[in-house]
Amino acid sequence: MLVTPFCLMLTCLQVSPDRSQFFRYDSITLSCEDPLNSTGWKVKRRTSDSGVRPCSSGWGFASSGSICIIGNTYPTDTGVYWCESDGGNRSNEVNITITDRTVILESPAMPVSEGAAVVLYCKAETNASKHKYNFFKDGHLIRSNCSGEMTIVSASRSDEGLYTCSASGLGESEGSWLTVVGNRNDQNIQLTPSSGPATASFSFPESRLLCHLIVGIPYLFSTVLLGLIYRDRKRGEAAQIAADKKKNLDVNMERIV
Repeated sequence: MLVTPFCLMLTCLQVSPDRSQFFRYDSITLSCEDPLNSTGWKVKRRTSDSGVRPCSSGWGFASSGSICIIGNTYPTDTGVYWCESDGGNRSNEVNITITDRTVILESPAMPVSEGAAVVLYCKAETNASKHKYNFFKDGHLIRSNCSGEMTIVSASRSDEGLYTCSASGLGESEGSWLTVVGNRNDQNIQLTPSSGPATASFSFPESRLLCHLIVGIPYLFSTVLLGLIYRDRKRGEAAQIAADKKKNLDVNMERIV
């Protein structure tokens, strides 16, 4: 799975399998990944028919507080998904499309980093070996083959766009927007839509990182302080043992004399 730079330091919603399009009845696992705190986050979504609802409130199964599983997907599961903490903090948003079409484009659910290798798959429900596959970017044909696979060796900003694919005799997939980010300073990242660039965006303000540091630094200092106290205590005990041994030796010497 491709991991964006944001997920190295801040909370991210991870999608498994790592793609934004799914067939009806597919299974999806959604998890909130936080390198500093894996608890206190819940998966939520916004769909056109039911608004904003957390996992297990009529959709999905929460196997743990931060993991949500959709066992059998339906087109009504199409929507925007994210992680949210009890305090109201939110992760990135991921647009997920569930389609009744017989062809999907498997592309990364998350933005990809500049220079990373990206593989797109055009997947047909049946007879995959008998089809010719076409890949399109912004409506223009860019690749045709029989493997159903297209590789971007080193992603750049020029690779951003709306991608679709088609399989001969089966039609065309929904569209997925591929976003390429350069570094952690990139904010307001637009994610995968079903028909164009997503209107929903996210940003990771520096205050979030500062908050993590403020919380973590006292624990670091307390750990170091306890280590120093333990070291000094061990030294004191060693010195006391040495003094007792010397005292006993002096006593024994006096008795001999």
